[in-house]
Amino acid sequence: MSFVNRYRRSIIVIGTIVLCGFLLTQCVNNEKEQVVQKGIAKFDQFAGSASCASCHKDIYEKHKQTGHYLTSRPAEEKYIKGSFEKGKNVYAYTPSIILAMEKRDSHFYQVAYFKGEEKKAMRFDIVTGSGAKGQSFMTWRGNKLFQLPVTYFTNAGQWSNSPGFPSDRVMIDRPVTSRCMECHVTFAERISEDGKEPEEFSKTNIIYGVDCERCHGPAAGHVAFQTQNPQEKKGKYILNPASLSRQQNLDLCALCHGGNIHKTRPSFSFSAGEILADYFTIDSLSELAVNTGNVDVHGNQLGLLNKSKCFRMSETMTCNTCHNSHENQRGNKALFSQKCAGCHSVAHNNFCTIDTAKFPGMHQNCIDCHMPAKLSMSIAVMLPGREVPAAASVRSHFISIYPEETKKFIPLQLK
Repeated sequence: MSFVNRYRRSIIVIGTIVLCGFLLTQCVNNEKEQVVQKGIAKFDQFAGSASCASCHKDIYEKHKQTGHYLTSRPAEEKYIKGSFEKGKNVYAYTPSIILAMEKRDSHFYQVAYFKGEEKKAMRFDIVTGSGAKGQSFMTWRGNKLFQLPVTYFTNAGQWSNSPGFPSDRVMIDRPVTSRCMECHVTFAERISEDGKEPEEFSKTNIIYGVDCERCHGPAAGHVAFQTQNPQEKKGKYILNPASLSRQQNLDLCALCHGGNIHKTRPSFSFSAGEILADYFTIDSLSELAVNTGNVDVHGNQLGLLNKSKCFRMSETMTCNTCHNSHENQRGNKALFSQKCAGCHSVAHNNFCTIDTAKFPGMHQNCIDCHMPAKLSMSIAVMLPGREVPAAASVRSHFISIYPEETKKFIPLQLK
């Protein structure tokens, strides 16, 4: 009997070891499939978003219309907003100093003139910004990138001085840093030594736009595996953000929408799925600053959202609760209002109390009342002939009750 018991115990022990080994192997395999790339990725680890189209064509085609995808592109005519037509292509600093946008051969240039004499021609090499608010431009000098002095300001349909640039002279020496690039491209390979400024980049090893691999991780391994194993339906060696925690999802957006954060590790070290605080000092907002309107609506959307009652009362709300990063939903107020109705309803006793019989359509536009567009001084430019900057409006992500905004939509005779 004791022999039988020992045999049974041995079988149980061996079985447990085998099971643990199997589970450990599965964990390791899953980790290989889901865990983010640690450290700065290499260019050859990226496949490019076009490679996603063979299996995800609909998503890819829709994503190409988003502000994320278009936040940086090569300076081709189809991507540059603003006119190069004579009479519409000039920004005048003074009567003697002008900068003209000109097409020469197959390239576009910002050309500085002093009293009619050409002084310097600077080529458009990279476009930054989708054009919804405006666009700025970069030019290569060797392996260094510099921001061009003139920007396109969409609200006015005009060329303007670039934000923060002087309005009375042509400034040509503002370098583009890897931290700037980190929010406008999926990947840029820095080739200069640590600490060397201005930084130098590879002209060829850049992946423009914030595309699929920014949120799903470098995909060369994934594409190679799925191509060789078309019968495998589960995506391997790729990150699915749906599997991330709430904080991991928020951190992914906070990299570029989290305000004045400062990197503590090299740019492009942080990857989707990691903790942002391990790579940056985080920008925190005070309740007083938010409530008094002393926070720019462009700089820290996530910080403003964090202070909102909607966010604080939810355990699951993230940026993706309202935003589908695969599609261009800009300006679709009815769609975003439906997102509001997902949590706010008559049954929950937390719905809008405005009488729809008197004000039809109000419930199709929660956004203008509770997330109004505000002027952003961080997107402020000087237009020709103006003495004060013109600012772009950006929708506030501090979700709240704004009585003065609501009054704009209620007819005066019915107040």
